[in-house]
Amino acid sequence: MTRITATDGTTIRISSAGPSRALRNRATDVDAAVVEVGSTGLPAIEPLVAVTRAGETAFHARCSPMEMDAIAASLDEEAVSTAGDAVAQHDPDATRLPAVDLPGLRGSDRVILGACGWRRPTEPEDHEAAGGFTDPDATAVLEAAADLRGRGWGDLCHDEPLAATWKTARDADDDPVVVVNAHGNTTDTLLLSSAPFEVLDGAVAAARAVGAESVVVYTSVDDDRAVETVREAAANYPSPAPAVDVVTGPAEYRAAEPTMALEAIEGNHRLEARIRPPGPESTGLHGRPTLVHTPRTLAHLAVSLRTGRQPDTRTVTLTGDVADPATVEVSESETLETALDAVDIDGEFKAACVGGRFGGLTRDADVALDPATLTEAGLGTEGTVHVLAEDRCVLEFVGKRTQFAADENCGRCVPCREGTTQLADLLRDIYDGEYAPGDIEELARVMDTSSICAFGVQAGRPARTALTEFESELRAHADGRCPTSSCLDAVEVT
Repeated sequence: MTRITATDGTTIRISSAGPSRALRNRATDVDAAVVEVGSTGLPAIEPLVAVTRAGETAFHARCSPMEMDAIAASLDEEAVSTAGDAVAQHDPDATRLPAVDLPGLRGSDRVILGACGWRRPTEPEDHEAAGGFTDPDATAVLEAAADLRGRGWGDLCHDEPLAATWKTARDADDDPVVVVNAHGNTTDTLLLSSAPFEVLDGAVAAARAVGAESVVVYTSVDDDRAVETVREAAANYPSPAPAVDVVTGPAEYRAAEPTMALEAIEGNHRLEARIRPPGPESTGLHGRPTLVHTPRTLAHLAVSLRTGRQPDTRTVTLTGDVADPATVEVSESETLETALDAVDIDGEFKAACVGGRFGGLTRDADVALDPATLTEAGLGTEGTVHVLAEDRCVLEFVGKRTQFAADENCGRCVPCREGTTQLADLLRDIYDGEYAPGDIEELARVMDTSSICAFGVQAGRPARTALTEFESELRAHADGRCPTSSCLDAVEVT
């Protein structure tokens, strides 16, 4: 995203595309500065041109080069900010993207994602103007950690308060280290690319609270933009601060699991989950006590320390049968339906797989997004929702995810290694007329209760929830009929 700030107070921000030549030339004519900022997380409305003057911003969605040229021609006009697809009134000194009547931006809940698409990712002065780079004492940080639960399956404290893990790391004999696990989640990558100072603020606060002198940011080798941006932001972070190292790991899904992430950082080519206890908080990276948190967790920590309250929001990435994916932030009290408003579904809504690669299936878009409700409903809290349209075959969808688990697990523990293979076989048998829901349910239960890491615990969830939500559709396949007339042999297709 590019932002142009003119000397008369006009600011133009352009997301996901550089400015047209006319706009760049006109910016030079009026002595404007051209600076790079990050994506909004909403590709459906990008390139998004935002023209701001005196507390009013006009947004131009999917702005073409021709439209950019028209904006360039009007840079001197007072009415430049009154046109556009939507207009927002806000504080003239706003430091986060304002709520506006565009998909994904209608609510006022962009607290964690507020910098995305508004502030320059690697410029300290933008973050400082938003209240960043605070230096809270360890007591305040530990109090905030007591009320904060980890976000994402890559977080060592997934859905659990941080404080107990932190106390163990702080009281250990060796020097602790903080690992920022940004591998494999779209929101985490967005935060590193568009709001890295929010993540680094949280990591620095955690490091100071437990006495760590180093921070490691870990992400997929495929996330070039995130790596480049967070490295520059870390180099620009004000002193004193712990040393920050940025490390990449293989793009495999399992490489996001907290202990496998540590294996990747240590350079091990064979990624296997570590048996616990002891956990990483006692013996982690290179044998040192280690905190492992996602960028979402650390950004929530940073904002709570800055504002004095815990943001009651969740970030959600919507993918699947949609025209364009979207990453949004909504209140925990809102429902899945609220998040779905940010995307155009390719057909009629049938169901959603809520909670990542091994999320749970639900027909109910009215389910609340707080973790307790999602867990009670058998759904996941990873923060990724895969939308299924009416013509999507559930057996094919679940079969592919189960076969993926069978192919991609680390192989260390029997319940996951053998369980995923047997589960894939049971789903394949349905195509041959053998439908054994009791066996599927029992196998998923054993994997859930016996696997040594979250990969195996969660791998049976798509199949288990499909039994509840789509029993008649599974039974129809056993009778030789696909209700959607669209499926292939799910476990044979890769």
